[in-house]
Amino acid sequence: MKKIILIILSFPITLVLYILLFTGNVKYTEEIEINSNIDTLTVLFDNPYNMKEYMEGIESYELISGELRETGAKAEITVVMGENKIIMIEEIITNNLPEGKKVTYTTDGVYNIVTNRFVKISNNKTKFINEQEFEFKGYMKVIGFFMPSAFKQQSRVYLKDFKEFSENR
Repeated sequence: MKKIILIILSFPITLVLYILLFTGNVKYTEEIEINSNIDTLTVLFDNPYNMKEYMEGIESYELISGELRETGAKAEITVVMGENKIIMIEEIITNNLPEGKKVTYTTDGVYNIVTNRFVKISNNKTKFINEQEFEFKGYMKVIGFFMPSAFKQQSRVYLKDFKEFSENR
């Protein structure tokens, strides 16, 4: 009986240790077709001040170093989610849209690598491809382990909102 109790009590500790030591990354790709010209989408997407128009919760975007849209540029983004205010640092790794734009976002316990690209389907139809990779630290590893679908779902919302913004502006 003591062994069973010991096993039951040690399970949560073992699970948390496993999560902290051996997990911490989530990687996925989302895509959506947008009824718009690839050149128009590139211009709309490459303007970071448009993020407020299609990303709910974006409160501010402030360039802190480098040249806007250029490799190496860093910006501070403030996001409000319910009662929480999150400050992220964005850094542009590469920007050769429509072929691709790779940026990183850093905040407490989360390092997010995002690659976005546009592929022309026709003159007025474009595929928007969004690749996400999250690296978690600390307590965020636990959240990433138990709720990876929440991150994917939020990315999907942002894609749909960008589609609506770009098609209806």
